[in-house]
Amino acid sequence: MKIINVNELEPGMFVARVTRQTGRVKVKNQGWVKTQKAISALAAAGIVEVEIDPSKTLQTEQPVDTAPIVEASSTPVIETPTLEEKPKAWHKVTKIDKELDVAVELYNEAKQLQKKAFDDIRDGRNIDVEPFKAAANGIIDSIFRNQDALSCIARIREKDSYLLEHSLNVSILISIFAKHLGLERDIIEQLATGALLHDIGKIQVPDAILHKPGKLTDEEFAIMQQHANYSRDIVETAGLGEIASQIAGFHHERLDGTGYPYRLKGDDLSLYVRMASIVDVYDALTAERVYKVGMTPIKAFKYLKDNCPNHFDESLVTQFIQCIGLYPVGTLVKLRSFKVGVIAESNHEAPLKPVVKVFYSAKHMHYVPVQDIDLSSKKIDDELDAAIKPEEFSIDLIRFFRQSMLP
Repeated sequence: MKIINVNELEPGMFVARVTRQTGRVKVKNQGWVKTQKAISALAAAGIVEVEIDPSKTLQTEQPVDTAPIVEASSTPVIETPTLEEKPKAWHKVTKIDKELDVAVELYNEAKQLQKKAFDDIRDGRNIDVEPFKAAANGIIDSIFRNQDALSCIARIREKDSYLLEHSLNVSILISIFAKHLGLERDIIEQLATGALLHDIGKIQVPDAILHKPGKLTDEEFAIMQQHANYSRDIVETAGLGEIASQIAGFHHERLDGTGYPYRLKGDDLSLYVRMASIVDVYDALTAERVYKVGMTPIKAFKYLKDNCPNHFDESLVTQFIQCIGLYPVGTLVKLRSFKVGVIAESNHEAPLKPVVKVFYSAKHMHYVPVQDIDLSSKKIDDELDAAIKPEEFSIDLIRFFRQSMLP
């Protein structure tokens, strides 16, 4: 955090609080100042110094407008939303059942696009960036209609498709995260596109190392680390911009400098890289692999928290947990009644009372007719017990999910 004079403010800076003023202006919330007009309004209202968070500074290309939006006044208190407020991150304009149709198509198309990109790089061809931009925009549009649909699909994936699905899931999650933080649409597009290609450099890592089930030797790990270099070069060459290039090259860097491959630390890591590192690790920890059982979201959140502030930005980890939820959509859960199901719809107002699609009895160990249970209903005398793993009850979750939830 840093305290600066209001005249030092620039568009894109994140203002945490007002530290000195001559009047009694009320700034309604923290946020980014997006234009010179907003800065002029703060100065005109008597604000002298503000505290900013340099790590959250945005790159903005908005035109400079020097006309103030408020004028000096003798009124004791000036109410003005000078700092842009975040959009309603959990607002849903379509029902999940309807959005799942679109989300499934988007997900499958993006997977095929990923596969083609890997084939192109392997065969020495350049990546066509326009389809990736289109895929990123499709993902973002779906998330703004109802983020639960893609969030649900990202939780249910095949064990042998990790390389393709991981990058896609990171793109989905970072878009949800950016929406939660109130970032601008063009920034979210760059984040989503960069995430889609953040591991593209792994195509140049030998398969024996890339798919090795056991621990890598020091020599093998040194080779694996180079995938971030390769990814950054590929994304830069494709002309996808600085934000996408940073995500591709720096997503394994850590705040204390112990990451790789460049050993960057602290202020060298932008807001976008800090976001990407959190999302990348979360998805990797929760993924089911042929040789590894994935963590539950809660355990993954604990890992992220335990590695703050050395590895991860603690305030961003907190925000990420808030936007994803302790029981993300798509999580397998057991209720107090011993019913087992999947979180089918989030509930921002009461995170521990989502809609659960139940399909199994843990008490009698057999499938039951599929039923949606809205735990927020006053008629429902039941509650969440714990997140569980499919193997605890020999449940073929992939089969159930595709038969009962996907169109």
